[in-house]
Amino acid sequence: MDRIALSPDVSLSRIVYGMWRLADDADHSAAHIQAKVEACLAQGVTSMDHADIYGGYTAEGLFGRMLKDAPQLRGQIEIITKCDIVAPVGRHNNVRCKHYDTSAPHIERSVEFSLKELSVETIDLLLIHRPDPLMDHHETGAALDRIVASGKVRSVGVSNFWPHDFSLLQSAMKTRLATNQIELSLLASDGFTDGQVAYLQEHKVPIMAWSPLGGGRLFSEQNFAIAARLTEIGQAYDVDASAVAVAWLLYHPARILPVMGTNSPQRIAHLTDALKVKMDRQSWFELYQLAMGRDIP
Repeated sequence: MDRIALSPDVSLSRIVYGMWRLADDADHSAAHIQAKVEACLAQGVTSMDHADIYGGYTAEGLFGRMLKDAPQLRGQIEIITKCDIVAPVGRHNNVRCKHYDTSAPHIERSVEFSLKELSVETIDLLLIHRPDPLMDHHETGAALDRIVASGKVRSVGVSNFWPHDFSLLQSAMKTRLATNQIELSLLASDGFTDGQVAYLQEHKVPIMAWSPLGGGRLFSEQNFAIAARLTEIGQAYDVDASAVAVAWLLYHPARILPVMGTNSPQRIAHLTDALKVKMDRQSWFELYQLAMGRDIP
């Protein structure tokens, strides 16, 4: 498995396993979660993507209970998590409305909460989950610098930030922002032309892509033409259509890291099938145009 360096001491597997659906699984047992992680590791997928809000602030705890039962797995994986979304559920059920909080106290409390829930001493990568219109970049940047210096977090980055948001926060930091996790897929391809991907490429910032299959919409009836072509290409490599959709992202020179989320053991066992697909420029553009529903100019 190819790896992408985020900082001198943190690298991620090219394909990342996303935990946003972990709490949706009917089986929350530590043994079941351990089986998922081990299925990932068997393919070289070592990076586990969390957020404090996943599962209504419960998913980190489910994963942490698994690590308590199987502590040997900690040294084999990278732990990614996110903070700043405050929703009126779980531990925040007393707040009046959903909001973002990038204040230093909130970031610091969130890190302590995540460390405890995940049953780890260090988080490999912490992301600010969403741009906060009220962000004081000096306060937020200083807080992120401090948690890296403390050793509680090895590297920091952002998620869903536009280039101007990224640049503003980075301007107030000593630590280099390690990544931006943005939505990218055949159904969310604007990032390739609206400056998001280009900005990150220019600044040599690795890109993580959430919802690389469009939340399943890629295979809905309204997207029949693109799904049919993905299936046709997949047959040539003995993989399914989803693997081809991921290969489409992997082909881009920005060396994108797709974040794959599924609770199906069968699908987890095939997370890396995309690596079997030999994408080429014309196939990339063919799929791009089918997904857009029009030809390029």
